[in-house]
Amino acid sequence: MNDEVFLKVEVAVLLECMCDRGAGALCLLKCSMCNYAFFFPPPYDRKFVITKDNVALMYHAPGKKREFNAFVLDKTYYGPYDETTCIDWTDDSKCFAVGSKDMSTWVFGAERWANLIYYSLGGHKDIIVACFFEENSLDLYTISQDAALCVWQCDTELDGLKPMPPKDAAREKNAEENDEEFLEELKGEEIHGKANPNEQETRHKVKYSRVAKYFFNKEGDFNNLTSAAYHKKTHLLVTGFASGIFHLHELPDFNLIHSLSISDQRIASISINCTGDWIAFGCSGFSCGLQVKVWNTSSSFCFVTFTEHTSGVTAVTFTSSGYVILSASLDGTVRAFDLHRYRNFRTFTSPRPSQFSCLAVDSSGEIVSAGSQDSFEIFIWSMQSGRLLDVLAGHEGPVSSLSFNPVKCVLASASWDKTVKLWDMLDSWRTKETLILNSDVLVVAFRPDGKELAVAALNGQITFWDHENAVQTGSIEGRHDLQMGRKELDKITAKQAAKGKSFTTLCYSADGQSILAGGLSKFVCIYNVKEQILMKKFEISCNFSLDAMEEYLDRRKMTEFGSMALIDEGAGGEDGVAIPLPGVKRGDMSYRHFKPEIRVTCLRFCPTGRSWAATTTEGLLIYSLDSGLIFDPFELDIDVTPSNIHKTLHQKEYTMAIIMALKLNEKKLIQEVIEAVPSNEVDVVCSSLPDLYVEKVLEFLASAFEISCHLEFYLTWAHKLLMLHGTKLKTRSVKLLPMIQFLQKSIQRHFEDVSKLCEWNIYNIKYALAISQQRGMKRLAEEASVDEEDLDSDSDYLMTLLTEDTANINNEPELIFF
Repeated sequence: MNDEVFLKVEVAVLLECMCDRGAGALCLLKCSMCNYAFFFPPPYDRKFVITKDNVALMYHAPGKKREFNAFVLDKTYYGPYDETTCIDWTDDSKCFAVGSKDMSTWVFGAERWANLIYYSLGGHKDIIVACFFEENSLDLYTISQDAALCVWQCDTELDGLKPMPPKDAAREKNAEENDEEFLEELKGEEIHGKANPNEQETRHKVKYSRVAKYFFNKEGDFNNLTSAAYHKKTHLLVTGFASGIFHLHELPDFNLIHSLSISDQRIASISINCTGDWIAFGCSGFSCGLQVKVWNTSSSFCFVTFTEHTSGVTAVTFTSSGYVILSASLDGTVRAFDLHRYRNFRTFTSPRPSQFSCLAVDSSGEIVSAGSQDSFEIFIWSMQSGRLLDVLAGHEGPVSSLSFNPVKCVLASASWDKTVKLWDMLDSWRTKETLILNSDVLVVAFRPDGKELAVAALNGQITFWDHENAVQTGSIEGRHDLQMGRKELDKITAKQAAKGKSFTTLCYSADGQSILAGGLSKFVCIYNVKEQILMKKFEISCNFSLDAMEEYLDRRKMTEFGSMALIDEGAGGEDGVAIPLPGVKRGDMSYRHFKPEIRVTCLRFCPTGRSWAATTTEGLLIYSLDSGLIFDPFELDIDVTPSNIHKTLHQKEYTMAIIMALKLNEKKLIQEVIEAVPSNEVDVVCSSLPDLYVEKVLEFLASAFEISCHLEFYLTWAHKLLMLHGTKLKTRSVKLLPMIQFLQKSIQRHFEDVSKLCEWNIYNIKYALAISQQRGMKRLAEEASVDEEDLDSDSDYLMTLLTEDTANINNEPELIFF
């Protein structure tokens, strides 16, 4: 089979699923046989171009109906002398441009135009990276690898393209009667371009002229331009470089809008959405396990990445303040990162190089501990000085997990030696107690109140311990809840494979009533600790491209000898074996294709108790409670109805109306009732609320801060409730901790937004004050400017002057800044 036929078959297989797309769809696919890609150009979507080596092949795309010969070669374009790198179409699909490694760009007509068959553009000194047509025009932009941009202007509009004269009818009839000539016609028309056409060919033809050439700011030869994208409607050009920097320019004036570095890897691909609001970048470099990323849960954006580690990161944790992140790595270091300045301000190391497998920090944030998987030791450091305080020895196997008691200064360490040791941090770090289990211990976790310890072992059990008395208080058999799938290369069934699986991560809920468990499975289980029963299972992924997703393998992949993935089908063939050895130069060139196994590596509950996060093979997943659409009444009786609540509110019985609304537990109704209370009545209503409903009101206030703009009103409610009922709430602080943290998080978010606005207004006030003092006065060249120190000395004095001056000078209205 020759290359052309094979290429057509390859494209037909790849595009078989695309044959039912309607007109107007824009598709871009990548073929392993071609250099660049093939396009469905708008608006017809009936033709696509493939570039192979230095040749461009145009095919007719199939329609909605199945056809015997779906892909027909229409034209073959010859022009570049080297491999092609990029393609772009005009908006009406009349022409397309092809960039090449020979530093030239070729413009071809998709149809036979009388005044445009081909056109060659030079002017570059390096490989062409991208070429873009202007919107509804033949004007062209070409970008080369040496960061040069050429702007080409065409003397002809798209409507000025003239079709070729019709062929002689007798000639067409004779061509159809000749079989050989008819077969030659099926191979497609060939168009050969010349770099320097003669004068007769260029007469009355489309002409291009270079009107401008720009150069991007470069840091050196190593920082080549690697990718580019252009949004025609907004005239926005995005270019990426090998150093991870990207530029935003406005064309055709080449105005720099923004420049930013997003990575230390080469930016290999850029794409802009249809509205021009979002830009996607793809980096060819791959540095899995070497980075610590911090995400904003509100915006779902990663706002900082730390890359100081040189090996896999095994554990990450926050301090109690929330402004320091600690990470342990296999490179033998534990690093502390500051979220104020975004820097690595402390690095902890061991006397002998060790691979750290787990990490823990105490509630005060002063003691940092890390466990080693090769020396079986636990290292203790001081956060303030960075000094190594002690090395705890005693385990006879790799240390798998560490956890500090949130209330007492006690450290629990788990090991593969089937023990859990409790270390007293106040008594010279001596062993306080040793808990012996029946299997290797994988993970330990303290309850938020510090009164219970959960332990997960290799036998699939979760045991609960009273660590003060070293007594087991309960256990959960979780092996059957894992529901492990069967991998393609497994020789046993999933039921038998599940006997060797277990939970590898545990996390208590914020109130300590439930516990999350995950491991080598696609399910995350949540158990009730008191009843020791399974409450719910969460399926983290439905992606069947991952391994171990199905309990039973597909019968089509099974033979009498087992799975087809285990069979070496190509042994002894000319192309090598199906599963080649490393270093093989025949066959698939040692290409390795593997399916990552689905698993859950870590689980953490949010301090507010409203959500929890899971790091999995699929990515970072966040699950959150959404009770707004659920009818969940509280102590509901027959008299609690929306009409009775409105009637009570109309009678100005605010306390009773709030209690009735909390019983009905509809968020919009609660908001309506609370916002109807006058501000001068808040103190009286708060003092008359029962203790049970104070918690409900505080919980509503925490959620209301997220969506409401009545900040002062809700802050007054929160202040009065905490001042009047603070003593009673403190006695139930452990139970109310998630709600208080949720309230604090909501207030903190608004504080940050308002503080930024206030800081911005300070400078506006200073400017307005300086202008008001200069109004009506002739400013001399030697006159000094207003002293900033005097302006900052008294903010009240500034506001007074601003109000008086701006209101009195020229009878102008008073200035108000928001």
